[in-house]
Amino acid sequence: MSGLKKQALFAGAMAALLAATSAFALDPGYRTPDPNNTVVVDTTKGRIIFEVYPVMAPANAERILTLSHQHFYDGLIFHRVIEDFMDQTGDPKGTGEGGSDLPNVKGEFTMRHDATFPMAVASRPKGSVIGFLGAMPVQSQVNELLPMSADGKISAWPLYCQGVIGIARDTDPDSANSQFFFMRGANPNLEKRYTAVGVVISGLDIVRKIKIGEPAVNPDKMLKVQVLADMPEADRPQIEVMDTASPQFQAIIDQTRKDKGADFSACDITVPSKDLSAPVAAVNPTAPTTPAK
Repeated sequence: MSGLKKQALFAGAMAALLAATSAFALDPGYRTPDPNNTVVVDTTKGRIIFEVYPVMAPANAERILTLSHQHFYDGLIFHRVIEDFMDQTGDPKGTGEGGSDLPNVKGEFTMRHDATFPMAVASRPKGSVIGFLGAMPVQSQVNELLPMSADGKISAWPLYCQGVIGIARDTDPDSANSQFFFMRGANPNLEKRYTAVGVVISGLDIVRKIKIGEPAVNPDKMLKVQVLADMPEADRPQIEVMDTASPQFQAIIDQTRKDKGADFSACDITVPSKDLSAPVAAVNPTAPTTPAK
């Protein structure tokens, strides 16, 4: 091969590499999710991707990730699906009475934190602050209470908005095992009573398409559940999530406040995300989602 042909081929390869790199460059205000704390759920209705937040509920987050690593959830049905409420799954029996062979996990309904808690504040109702930890909607006591507490910390808890991942249990608050649910709409009655471990960052439309029933006739299934880090690089979805600490997200907060007033709910906002490996039509909308009544 002549030197000129080699140079041309090298230039072409470099151009292709630069184009690929540019194509996957993060847009301003966006971030990539941690692959070790991101779960990809392929269902009979489509793909759902959610982030897990161990800082909020470490033991329950670890359980979801452990069972996902083990492919425990592959093939399990959505055995209890209620319109405007939630899609429950994770039971190998498919009846709501089963679980894994692992011991039960204690409830983690609230958590304690200091002034370094990385929460992006959206509103300040009296005596508390509401905002986001990553894409997770949360509420916390105000920092002014820190010096008054015995441990120098204050309490925070997840808000049960659309897309939040909750942990199922029976009447015993420490009876969580393998079952969990996706919120189809907002339900504040679950707050501080049920553990929440994460939130959907792509596929909220799929969550709302899961067939209704307890169980439904021919219920929908989770075909495969994988931790993003376990997937081959070539098969990983290219997800970007808006950074809730960014000016771009602050603009969404400001617009929501203008539209709905100072007392708007965190559930009035869906954190935007983009799946660059999916068709354009599958990109999550940036418009606020109206919470369920």
